[in-house]
Amino acid sequence: MMSLPEDARLYFVVEADASDRLLDAALGGGCDLVQLRDKEADDETLLAAADRFRDACDHHGALFVLNDRPELALQSGADGVHVGQDDLPVEAVRRLVGPDMLIGLSTHSAGQFDEGLESAADYLSAGPIWETPTKAGRPATGLELIRHAAAVATKPFFAIGGVDESNISEVVAAGARRAVVVRAIRDAADPRSVAAALRAALEDAHVA
Repeated sequence: MMSLPEDARLYFVVEADASDRLLDAALGGGCDLVQLRDKEADDETLLAAADRFRDACDHHGALFVLNDRPELALQSGADGVHVGQDDLPVEAVRRLVGPDMLIGLSTHSAGQFDEGLESAADYLSAGPIWETPTKAGRPATGLELIRHAAAVATKPFFAIGGVDESNISEVVAAGARRAVVVRAIRDAADPRSVAAALRAALEDAHVA
């Protein structure tokens, strides 16, 4: 059964139109998981993008995760599939994808996080810490959810929601050792250096 590597730290989520240059920069800078998440893309577009994401991740020794769609995750040879609270339940996803694919689960409250620990998910995300246009309309949880997650986690978890270079130290101080990033890398003038800085902050926290 596949498990999330202990040294997994920085998780980059990006749309299907991400350029090969961006993927290479993010991965080269230290991202060790990349998730293809694009609610607007059709199946053909997602599968075409998945081929590029898979190649980029293989080149850098990283994991490739597809959002929401277990059947496409299987078809594309992804390492994992990530689902939300309103998607197919984790146990149903596990029956579809079998024992060897990673399953991630988004959580947005202490109760959801605790339930996620009891599920068949291999890792959890916790947030959004700060409001973000990536998840418009979803209330921010603040760092309290990260403190709760750090106190009770029996599975790897990633802090998510507005994480960037300006606040990664706060996220680390709250107890997170892994983080999901979208805009901070996707929209950066130098995504490689941003990824490297975020990775270094998370690794330093782990060593400490």
